[in-house]
Amino acid sequence: MKEFQILFVDDDRTILSLVEEYLTAFDYRITVIDNGLKALQLIKEKDFDVVFTDFKMPDIDGLELLSVIKEYRPATEVIMVTGHGTMESAIQAMKFGSYDYIQKPFKLDVLRILIDKIIEVKKLKQENIELKARLKEWHRYDDLVGISLKMREIYEQIDRMKNSSPNVLIQGESGSGKALTARVIHRNSRRAEKPFKSLNCKSFGRGISDDQLHDHTIDLFQSAAGGAVFFDEIAEIDPKVQAQISRAFKAYSLDQAAAEGNPGSGARILAATNRNLVEATRKSLFNEEFFNCINDVQIEIPPLKDRKEDICLLINHYLNKFSQKSENKVLNVSPDALDVLLRYNWPGNVIQLENVIERAFALRVNLTIELDDLPSEIKTFGEITKTVKV
Repeated sequence: MKEFQILFVDDDRTILSLVEEYLTAFDYRITVIDNGLKALQLIKEKDFDVVFTDFKMPDIDGLELLSVIKEYRPATEVIMVTGHGTMESAIQAMKFGSYDYIQKPFKLDVLRILIDKIIEVKKLKQENIELKARLKEWHRYDDLVGISLKMREIYEQIDRMKNSSPNVLIQGESGSGKALTARVIHRNSRRAEKPFKSLNCKSFGRGISDDQLHDHTIDLFQSAAGGAVFFDEIAEIDPKVQAQISRAFKAYSLDQAAAEGNPGSGARILAATNRNLVEATRKSLFNEEFFNCINDVQIEIPPLKDRKEDICLLINHYLNKFSQKSENKVLNVSPDALDVLLRYNWPGNVIQLENVIERAFALRVNLTIELDDLPSEIKTFGEITKTVKV
């Protein structure tokens, strides 16, 4: 608010004095001027966020001042201050770009309401501009690779969580990169130096009593204190076990916070699934209490077939990755092979694409991956689609 610049123009010095005293008391940056022509010159020299101007002034009226402001400073918001007899003119001013109008005599707190509203709108616009700029620049985030809009939105989600520790539910098809996303979230959080415990959910909690499960869960969270516990394919856990974990987590979090005097000292939950948990919860296939516990923030990883603009970036990423580990060098993909890779539907998603590139290194492909170097199911797909085109 201190950087937000306000100009108030009125030929009544009493009004100017009251406005300046009132807004200054609330730490607003306010400039007052009693001459329309002087205000005109000042506006050309200095950028104001909002200008309040009286409609009737002896040297220049508010409508003329509005026109000049919109010409020189189109981002500046203008609020017309009118007397009883100039309401029609104020409405006319709205048509020419005035943000709003207030009628004399006015209450001073009306100024604050309007100013705060404009400040909030400008902040949102600026955040949106900055977000779009960042999204355009991002083609990867840590080990997540992709320039598609959906991936850049995910990068932004992760970046926004850097200084907080919500529990996160990551949803997406098998092979889409959910576990990698969980690790990236952890590495780019304030908990990065704390433990990251990954859990295979298919066998978790089976064959033990409720008391043992409670103790086991508490031990798990304690081992990751200050860090994160990652439940991979969390829908595989029995709903009764889910309820136990939820209660244990809540009890542990409260106990840990009380012991340490810091709610952030407990472990956070990162969870991944390839199922629709909203639907599963509705059908009582997933515990509702547990769903609410893990679903502070939800990230949806798109399947590779829905972000094919990322395939070339991913291929280069995997070529560089495996080149560092291998004696032989694979530098690129032939046009024919690339054409097939771009058209393939990738049921195994990014993991399948990574395996294709790793396979080429294992087969000691020399320099370039050709069509014949691709796995049979992908090569066959290319041959079928080529025949259909013919």
